[in-house]
Amino acid sequence: MPAYNGRNYLKPLVLYTIFFLSGGQCAGKIPAMREKITFLLLLSALAVPVWAVEFVGPIEPNNAKAFVITCTGLIDDGLYQSIKRRANIALENGADYIFLEIGTYGGLVKSADDISKFLILELSKKAHTVAYITTEAISAGAMISVSCQDIIMKANTTIGDCAPITMGDKLEGVEREKAESFIRAAFNRAAEANKYPPALLEAMVSRHKKVWQVKNPQTGLYEYYEDEKLPKDANAYDIAGKNLIDNENEILTLTANKAKEYGVAREVVGGIDEAVDFLAKRDNVKFTHKIVRLEPNWSEQLVRMLNHPTLTGILFMVGMLGIYTELKTPGIGLAGLLAVICFVILFGSKYLVGMATWWEAAIFAVGIALLFLEVFVIPGFGVAGVSGIICILVGLFGILVPNRPDELPWPRYDLGDMQWKMFNDSVLAMGIGFVGFAILAYFLAKFLPKTSAFAGLVLSPAMAGEKLRIDSTAPPEETGELKVDDEGIATTKLRPAGRAKFRQTVVDVVTEGNLIEKDEKVKIARIEGNKVVVKKI
Repeated sequence: MPAYNGRNYLKPLVLYTIFFLSGGQCAGKIPAMREKITFLLLLSALAVPVWAVEFVGPIEPNNAKAFVITCTGLIDDGLYQSIKRRANIALENGADYIFLEIGTYGGLVKSADDISKFLILELSKKAHTVAYITTEAISAGAMISVSCQDIIMKANTTIGDCAPITMGDKLEGVEREKAESFIRAAFNRAAEANKYPPALLEAMVSRHKKVWQVKNPQTGLYEYYEDEKLPKDANAYDIAGKNLIDNENEILTLTANKAKEYGVAREVVGGIDEAVDFLAKRDNVKFTHKIVRLEPNWSEQLVRMLNHPTLTGILFMVGMLGIYTELKTPGIGLAGLLAVICFVILFGSKYLVGMATWWEAAIFAVGIALLFLEVFVIPGFGVAGVSGIICILVGLFGILVPNRPDELPWPRYDLGDMQWKMFNDSVLAMGIGFVGFAILAYFLAKFLPKTSAFAGLVLSPAMAGEKLRIDSTAPPEETGELKVDDEGIATTKLRPAGRAKFRQTVVDVVTEGNLIEKDEKVKIARIEGNKVVVKKI
């Protein structure tokens, strides 16, 4: 645009004023003319600040920096914390635009709501947020997408389907309304903050919605209304030309092109570079730096990997095997340490992604403690042992589904059927892990004792006969074969394994299950190969 100076427009006005003030022919009309001229001068004085601005060309675009945060896979607390961490890094490095690269089928409703609140209430105040959908934004992914100020979709992607469902009985009546109201509120919050059509967003949540598209002749734009809120004034809206967008008993899911047509997506692109170009032109900005991608760090990736059902089953199997070995060989050794490590990793990784609470880990630890107490301290197997097993089962069940500390661990409604899917996967993983533990424990008990490395850990399998030949340096009359009903003295506590002295020979023994204190009299109940089973006299 050519430059021009607003002061040039004042010259004709000044000449016009001088002419009327000095003209002799106007001598008799000076007062009236002065009033008119004064009025014109006042108008010109008000206009001078605008006219005096020199327009020298179009406004230069502002420089901007953009960062990309990946948001893929299961939506859980681990991803929420990761997004917050990476967003803070982007802000510290001067981010003006933050893209959330979204490709997910959903996740936990609480985690999705936490991410939504973070985007709307915090991050959008410091940088412009953009949801860049690369594959699909279904369920919780849609909630996160609409929480961004702009949605840009890659071609052939989808968004929507956020209805809560549950396994078993269908959600109906009050239960469905209770489930939907929370999710609808989150979508309405996003629609109000980011100017998306509220009726369309609600149709992604509630299946009992009929949504119409109606043209507003005054603006030339299409607006969207639920059936009961449809405008009645045919003069203000093109009621006759209305289009049905979403029918009852259908959950709204939009393709990229439909999302753009209906005003949910701002643009459909072929890649991230096109998305950046679109924003640069629309917002008159220039991205001066290469777009920086912020991926999850190694610890975040490790936590997500550890929560995979396969690794959950392996950790459970190895942990149980460690406990079994430790019970067979009293004393805190390698097996016990391995069990502790496995269960700390199992519960810790679940806690970090919102699948476990502190009390579930605590009740599991109490169960293990009760089990050890029953085996090594309290004679017999009674209340402590049963209580320990119950606590262990409750603790393990608690990490199968996400729950807050004040809730019982049971699958409830969620976005999609994610909780039930996670529950089923976890139960399957635990079941396979238990089968693996049982098989390995069997082989450990039957075959490993034959090897020198494990001969001292597990008792040998039974052999024919009920006599045990003892080699010792004792006098000949005090040595020989041990036999059933021989009496001796426990030289250590038998919990249930330990040592006992028969005549002058000390041998390894095991009780029938009861604990026997040191120096108590014992009698051989039976001999199975190298295993001497004793009982208290």
